[in-house]
Amino acid sequence: MYETHGTVVGTVITGPVTRSNAAGDEFLSFRMASTVRRRDHATGEWRDGSTLYLTVTCRRRLMASVVQSIAKGDPVIVTGELRTTEYTTRDGIARSDLELSATAIGPDLARCTVVLERAPRTGDGGAATQATEQVATRSLVA
Repeated sequence: MYETHGTVVGTVITGPVTRSNAAGDEFLSFRMASTVRRRDHATGEWRDGSTLYLTVTCRRRLMASVVQSIAKGDPVIVTGELRTTEYTTRDGIARSDLELSATAIGPDLARCTVVLERAPRTGDGGAATQATEQVATRSLVA
């Protein structure tokens, strides 16, 4: 009813893994980290602040594109629905995790460059808008 939507800029810290839930639905998940960087006015140097860690999940067409395009270490921008998930570890310890159910994921072009590979257009009128865009190369900006 009152979903919390947000966008997080960060780095993929685990490789994307395809999983399935108890109902048999497939989804893809990976962990990402977002660290605040602030300039120290006294020294003029950049300093790292606190780091936000969260699990990103995606489904359907987005899942297929992420499998082909995103890898550990990639700078990304992720937008979607934020929520807290609670679970119990094998040792019986109650934990919670911040999860971002992604509606869109893309490379952070402030920290990398990409070359898009577009699917060929077909003559059915609507498929052109469904062309998948995949990250074909990765090169970090110096």
